[in-house]
Amino acid sequence: MSASKVVIVRGRNLLTSGGGDVPQAKVSLLLKRGLQLLTGEGKSGTGINTIIKRDDRVGIKINTIGGKKLSTRPEVSLALANILTEAGVQTKNMVFWDRTNRELRDAGYTLNMNREGLKVYGTDTEGAGYGTELVSHLNVGSLFSSIQANFVTASISLAMLKDHGMAGVTAGMKNYFGAIHNPNKYHDNNCNPAVAEVFDVGLIKEKHRLTILDCLLVQYHRGPSFHSQWAEPYGGFVFSLDPVAADVVGWQLIEKLRAGKGLPPLKEESREPLYLATAEKMGLGQANLNNIKIIKEEI
Repeated sequence: MSASKVVIVRGRNLLTSGGGDVPQAKVSLLLKRGLQLLTGEGKSGTGINTIIKRDDRVGIKINTIGGKKLSTRPEVSLALANILTEAGVQTKNMVFWDRTNRELRDAGYTLNMNREGLKVYGTDTEGAGYGTELVSHLNVGSLFSSIQANFVTASISLAMLKDHGMAGVTAGMKNYFGAIHNPNKYHDNNCNPAVAEVFDVGLIKEKHRLTILDCLLVQYHRGPSFHSQWAEPYGGFVFSLDPVAADVVGWQLIEKLRAGKGLPPLKEESREPLYLATAEKMGLGQANLNNIKIIKEEI
């Protein structure tokens, strides 16, 4: 297996320690540059059309469980939607989604179920819901969101990078726990092998195209809920076509932030994200940093 590419793009002075708003224009610049570096398109375009087809129905799985301060921000989602639109994807074929409408609203989103417009809604929306047939795969037995199962043909995990009290790290792969009806069932043993096995289900693995980790504000301790004293403004994004490599680089970012604050490695707290090594063994991507090419840029 060849080396996997992971891109980290950061913006100078993008976010203060207190969080707050971020300029959508600067976010758009960071997203475009990250995609350029990932796809090798230089500055002639983003190369998103090499990842997503124009006729795809694109599901962007965001994460809004952390409230307004620690969720995928609407300005990030809108910036990505504009990039997809510029690449020829019709807005009617895009949906930004998560588990519940309440969580989406709490994170600052305006719900929209209009058939002809950009869609924003949760699985609990009337007419959506979870499938009625249990999907059994390895140790997983779950009902899957009809959004992921039936609407989406190409999936992007636009995930928050956070410390997690059980998994150690929650990022792009664990973001898909929001696609199943019973994620509470899969948190034993540091969520290992559950994160890898949920991702390995065809409804996710065969549709997943891109991971973008939102690292504007990183919760490096006491996650996944927001605690301002352990949240660091990083002001950037991580991009990869390899879902495992993206999360491994995110994990190392968290470890670096923790070390800088005098906190022990996650392994010493028995919270090492073991599911990443499992995912590599299952052929889902690279978990060894020696096999990951990291490209960094600051704007």
